[in-house]
Amino acid sequence: MAKHIFVMGGVLSSLGKGIATASIGLLLKKMGYNVGLQKLDPYLNVDPGTMSPFQHGEVFVTDDGAETDLDLGHYERFCGTSLDKYSSSSSGQIYEEVIKKERRGDYLGKTVQVIPHVTNEIKSRILKMGEKYDIVLTEIGGTVGDIESLPFLEAIRHLRMDIGFENTLYILLTYVPYITSAGELKTKPTQHSAIKLREIGIQPDIMLCRSEMSFDEEITNKIALFTNVPKRNVFNAIDVDTVYAVPLNYHESDIHNVIANHLRLADRRLDISGWKKVVENIRNPKDSVNVAVCGKYVLHQDAYKSIEESLIHAGAENHLKVHINWVDSEDCYDEDVKERLKGMDGILIPGGFGVRGIEGKICIAKYARENNIPLFGICLGMQVISIEFARNVCDLKKANSAEFEDATPYPVIDLMDDQQYIQMMGGTMRLGAYDCRIVKDTLARKIYDKELISERHRHRFEFNNKYRVQMAEKGLVFSGTSPDEKLVEIVELPSNDFYIGVQFHPEFKSRPEKAHPIFREFVKAAYENKK
Repeated sequence: MAKHIFVMGGVLSSLGKGIATASIGLLLKKMGYNVGLQKLDPYLNVDPGTMSPFQHGEVFVTDDGAETDLDLGHYERFCGTSLDKYSSSSSGQIYEEVIKKERRGDYLGKTVQVIPHVTNEIKSRILKMGEKYDIVLTEIGGTVGDIESLPFLEAIRHLRMDIGFENTLYILLTYVPYITSAGELKTKPTQHSAIKLREIGIQPDIMLCRSEMSFDEEITNKIALFTNVPKRNVFNAIDVDTVYAVPLNYHESDIHNVIANHLRLADRRLDISGWKKVVENIRNPKDSVNVAVCGKYVLHQDAYKSIEESLIHAGAENHLKVHINWVDSEDCYDEDVKERLKGMDGILIPGGFGVRGIEGKICIAKYARENNIPLFGICLGMQVISIEFARNVCDLKKANSAEFEDATPYPVIDLMDDQQYIQMMGGTMRLGAYDCRIVKDTLARKIYDKELISERHRHRFEFNNKYRVQMAEKGLVFSGTSPDEKLVEIVELPSNDFYIGVQFHPEFKSRPEKAHPIFREFVKAAYENKK
C-alpha cells in the first residue's frame, strides 16, 4: 500500500506549501522511493486554463495536456518527475464528476451529498495516485478555515480511518510572525491554525513553521505544547535566499527521518550533493548577465514562474547570475524601445494571449534583430518574430496574426484547421507533448544535438505555411517542424548570433540539476554579447 502525506496551510496564503511539498518529495526521492505529487485546489473552475494570469499566475502544462496549477511546476522541477492529469484536481472537476454520475443514475436514486459522495470522489483520486507510487504527497490548496477547502480536509480525515495511522501523515505549514515593535516572534497564529484543524477532526503530525528568523527552544516548546505535536516534530522553516535551499534546510533538520519513522519506512541514506552544487552555483556565480523578459503580465511575475526558474537553472549551469528585468511590452514602441532595453545582454519574449502589448513585442523583436542582441521567443514570442520579419524584411507591411486582426491581408499566423469552429474556451487548445523534427546544420540542432525532440504546447494559432517559401527566401530558417512537416515549431535567423523562436514551451521541462538546453545556450549567448 502506498503511503500518503498531506500538506496543509494555516494563517495565510502564499506561505510556500508548494515549495514545502516539492522539497519533502525531493528528499524522499533521494532516499530511493518512487514519489508522486498532486495538488487539490478548492476553486470551482475546472482548471486554471481560462483564468487570468493576474488572478492565478502561470498555467503549467503536463505531457498529457492537462492545464494545471503552477505548483506542479515546483513538483516537477524539484523531483524530476513528469506528472499527469491525475496530479491536479479542482473542486470544479470533483463536482463536475459527481454531477455526471448523478445524471447517469450511478447513485441509484440516493440523495447526493458532500458526505459521502463528494468526499468519496476526492478519496478515489488520491488513492488512484497510490496505484503507481510508493509515497504520494498531496497538497491541499487554500488555508485551513476556508469554507471551500472543507470537503478536501474531510476526505483526508476519512482516509486515515480507511488506510491507517502509519500510512497517513498530516503536515501543517503555518506562519510565526516577528512583531518589530514588540521585538518578539508570535506563536498565536500557529496555535489557532492547529486548533482550527483539530476542530475539523485532524491532528497535525508535523508542524512546519515559516518565519523570517530562527526561533529558540522556548518557541519550539510553546508551539509543541499548544498544538499537541511532539517537540521533535516542530520544524522552523526559516526564510532562505533561494527556494532551492529549502530542501537543504529540511535535510539538515532531519525531517525526512521523522517522516520515515512515522510511515514505518526503511532507513535509507540519501545523497543530495548534486543539489548542493546547484545551490552553490546560484549563490556564488562567477559573473552576471542582464536579461529582459518582455511580456504583458510582468506586474504579476508568477505569470512567468517557469521562465523565471528556467533562467535561474541556466544561470547556475553557466555559473552566472541572471538579473531579470521585467519589461512591460505595452510601454515599448519605436521611439522608446532603445531606452527601455538599454544595458540588456539578452531579450526573451514569452507566451501570452490577446492583442494587448503585441505591437510593443514586435518593436522589441525588430530592435533585437537589427542590433544583433540575443533573442529567444516562446510560443507567442515565436509568432511575434514571424510577424516582425514578414513586415520589415519581406515587405508585407500589414502582416499580423488572425488572432489580433481578422481582416489582415497577410495572416502569417492563423488558426489551425481543427480549431476553426471551436466555441468552448477551456481545454480546447493544442495541449501537451508533441514531437518535433530538427533540421541539420541549424542553431536548433546544435542546441539539442538530436534530430527528434518532444516538447509541451499550449496554443491555438500556428505559422501559416502559405508564407514559408517567401520568408525562407529572405533568410528566415524553419529549423524545426512536426514530423509530417505540416506545422512549424522552430524559426531562427542565421545572420544573427542568437535569434530563435519556438512554438512550444521549453520552460516546462527545465530542471535545477539539468537546465533546458535552449535556456542554457540563450544565457550563454547573452554573456558572450555582454563580453
